[in-house]
Amino acid sequence: MLLIFGLAGIAAFLVLVTIVLLVAWLRAKRGRANQRHDRVDAELDVIDLELSLAEQNGRLRIIRELHEVVVHDVSVIISQADGARYAGEADPTVAVRSAAVIADAARSVLADLRRVMTVVHEGEAELQVHPKLKSVRELFKIMREAGLRVTFEETGERYDLKPGAELAVYRILQESLSNALKHGGEGTEVQVVFTWTDEGFQVKIDDDGVRASQRREGLDPNDESRTRTYDIGEDLTALTGVVHGAGITEMKERTELFGGVFTAYVVPGVGFSIAASFPSLRYHNGIHGVNLDA
Repeated sequence: MLLIFGLAGIAAFLVLVTIVLLVAWLRAKRGRANQRHDRVDAELDVIDLELSLAEQNGRLRIIRELHEVVVHDVSVIISQADGARYAGEADPTVAVRSAAVIADAARSVLADLRRVMTVVHEGEAELQVHPKLKSVRELFKIMREAGLRVTFEETGERYDLKPGAELAVYRILQESLSNALKHGGEGTEVQVVFTWTDEGFQVKIDDDGVRASQRREGLDPNDESRTRTYDIGEDLTALTGVVHGAGITEMKERTELFGGVFTAYVVPGVGFSIAASFPSLRYHNGIHGVNLDA
């Protein structure tokens, strides 16, 4: 009897030790995961700060240069107006000729001011620090460390983009991956596809955030698609429904600034899909009919 109680006590002690060790292991695992997430968040914050600083510096430099041109043109307009006022008293034809010069100078100022607004929105500048599309693999590495499963495909012949356009594409990709991690969580599979054409470019990001959630819960991610049928109404809602959010709005604005079309929609039972198509990105040099090379 004593032997039985002794063995039972030893067994209970071993079970207790096992539980303690298991709890300690789970806490350590959770701590390592939190440290990894903190490190990834810090790296992404550094990227955001560098990009924001680069954008602001590049825009301010070009705005300052255009401002100097505008100030000079305005001084010419003032000089011509003063001259016309005095000369017109003696010879009205001088006032007419001066008015023509003033009109031309004013049109030049208006064009430069439009260029300023274009640069403010578009950020077409030679940035000292800005991400290159060839550096997206570093972004993929960071997001994989955070828990995403990223695959990358590229078709067509790659060509150089202007800094503002390259920055816009990078930002769209970065925001899409961040959203996939935020809403889909660890284990979400993301497929990124770059498609280059003679004049255009498209970036497409598809994730399986819904299925990833099911996998984390120990469920078969294909169960829902096998047991549930989606009608035409649900498919149309997924394709035509407007997706809201600050990040979505910013990506859409960046796409449209370069003459592109942005789409974002939920894929029922699977996840989320984002696409930014730029039909004329290779030779795009302005918006609203403003030629920045003029």
